[in-house]
Amino acid sequence: AAGIIVSNHGARQLDYVPATITALEEVVQAAEVRIPVFMDGGVRRGTDVFKALALAASGVFIGRPVVYALAADGEAGVRKVLEMLHDELEITMALCGCPSLKDITRNHVFTEQDRPRIAP
Repeated sequence: AAGIIVSNHGARQLDYVPATITALEEVVQAAEVRIPVFMDGGVRRGTDVFKALALAASGVFIGRPVVYALAADGEAGVRKVLEMLHDELEITMALCGCPSLKDITRNHVFTEQDRPRIAP
């Protein structure tokens, strides 16, 4: 394979399917940096892009926001939503002290797997 896309298409119809962001890190680890891993699904804000990059995604696919923007305002709407995502990502990077994409690391996110296990 030339790459992997982590997606849960159909998750809107199935209960208890894990979010793509939840499955992403395990897939990236299994790929062992041999091929790029992309995330598709759940990207609504620049912070979502940041989290995916922090979990070592090579990039993200953006579907629903682009489709909604296209329906609302055509090409100008798509341009605007992409600008918004870009600006939100830049702000998030600045707030996290990341001057470039390569500075975004796993240390910038906290996931369910990081939560300490406390015995009942």
